[in-house]
Amino acid sequence: MHTSFVIEHQGGVYWFDAGEGCVRTAHLLGVDLLAVQAIFISHVHMDHVGGLANLLWAMEKLGTGAGEHQGVMVTRESPWSLSGRTVPMFIPNMNVGRGVLGVLAGPTGRFRGDFAIDAHSFGDGVIYDENGLRVEALHNCHLGEPPEGETWQSFSFRVEAEGKSVVFSGDVADVSEPGPLLDGCDLFLMETGHHRAEDVCVYLKESQKDVRRLGFVHHGRAVLADPDGELRKAQAILSGTGGGLQTGGASLGELDKNVFIADDGMTVTV
Repeated sequence: MHTSFVIEHQGGVYWFDAGEGCVRTAHLLGVDLLAVQAIFISHVHMDHVGGLANLLWAMEKLGTGAGEHQGVMVTRESPWSLSGRTVPMFIPNMNVGRGVLGVLAGPTGRFRGDFAIDAHSFGDGVIYDENGLRVEALHNCHLGEPPEGETWQSFSFRVEAEGKSVVFSGDVADVSEPGPLLDGCDLFLMETGHHRAEDVCVYLKESQKDVRRLGFVHHGRAVLADPDGELRKAQAILSGTGGGLQTGGASLGELDKNVFIADDGMTVTV
């Protein structure tokens, strides 16, 4: 599937990227779309936003609650409700954001959900800090440096909650770009669609970043062709570092036991 994951915190759902297939996967996993608190988009390439309109549409449909649908009585059992709420959507390119909302408006000319979508662009720094969950954004050069007067179009994220932290690389031009977000990171989700897993591991080893767990996501051809082989390469690089390199109070030699290649539908407890 294309890139998308959620963080579940205190029952709420925080959505990161929305690649094609994300709603189907969420349904199969039992993710409660009525519990969505905020949506964060790293950049607007299709493999990261191709499922966004369907996500919002599914939230609208589920949010109608109990009632008759095509002659069948339908009930929605959830402790959460979207009714009357405003869901913030952080998206770097508002032209795309408005386009998605335009698709949802369809022939009626308006989004018919009984909740609002507050779509807006963002820049570097803390962009969300509510309900005990904090999200910091940092631009990267995946889509190049913007012309003078224009804004960055691609970002990495650091999420903090309950004393834990997760960093999501998004797509990056260089493996070092998420580096400023990594210190004290409990889980680093790093893309391999544009970079080799071994280059990521060499960077982490040489930079001595404080990373406690490493998960590869958004797989490129090398990982798709031989996931076990790529995992072994990563483990070999991260093991036996010597010299007292530290990561979260443990040597980098232990990170080789805490590196994994993500699969569709995977759930990770941080």
